[in-house]
Amino acid sequence: MAIRVMLVDDQVLLRTGFRMVLAAQPDMEVVAEAGDGAEAIEILRSTAVDVVLMDVRMPRLDGVEATRRICAQPNPPKVLILTTFDLDEYAFSGLKAGASGFMLKDVPPAELLSAIRSVHSGDAVVAPSTTRRLLDRFSPMLPSSEKEPKNKHIEKLTEREREVMLLVAQGLSNGEIASCLVLSEATVKTHVGRILTKLSLRDRVQVVVLAYETGLVRAGGGAG
Repeated sequence: MAIRVMLVDDQVLLRTGFRMVLAAQPDMEVVAEAGDGAEAIEILRSTAVDVVLMDVRMPRLDGVEATRRICAQPNPPKVLILTTFDLDEYAFSGLKAGASGFMLKDVPPAELLSAIRSVHSGDAVVAPSTTRRLLDRFSPMLPSSEKEPKNKHIEKLTEREREVMLLVAQGLSNGEIASCLVLSEATVKTHVGRILTKLSLRDRVQVVVLAYETGLVRAGGGAG
């Protein structure tokens, strides 16, 4: 079954370009387009979508708030934030709102297609190390770990799961975590899956964001 994609951007020319690229793929179908976040949310009420390519700077309702509202729905589509500049505050806000990653608008077509497929399969398309750079830069926007209580669900993690979470948050891949903890990669993958389930998170990017918000990891990548 083809991946059902929605394009959300106030620039018609950009949507046309993305649609042409996606239409050439046998495993993708553009099922909807919207010119702003409010229109996107309205369309999603009656249209089944797997992945949303979401611009951030739009009239009426911007992409960050639209992402937040979409991701709060039951069984929401995955959201890929489209941004003009690497490491801008909109990408940061989009990740916190629940997006599975962000892409630059001038990304090569092959990378865009790979990102859509990755997100559809349940993976995040922003490397944790990139997310860490975002969070390091914008960490003053996060609540102070001294004032905010730690997420109570983290207490549900076993000692090993907590170790894995910290390493995920520091940008390590499953293979690197396996080497560090002397585990098999399959075991690490299982631990990551349990962490996501226990903490009600969508992907590794959300693990990194939560680790910063709760003070488990601080700006610069060190453990809290």
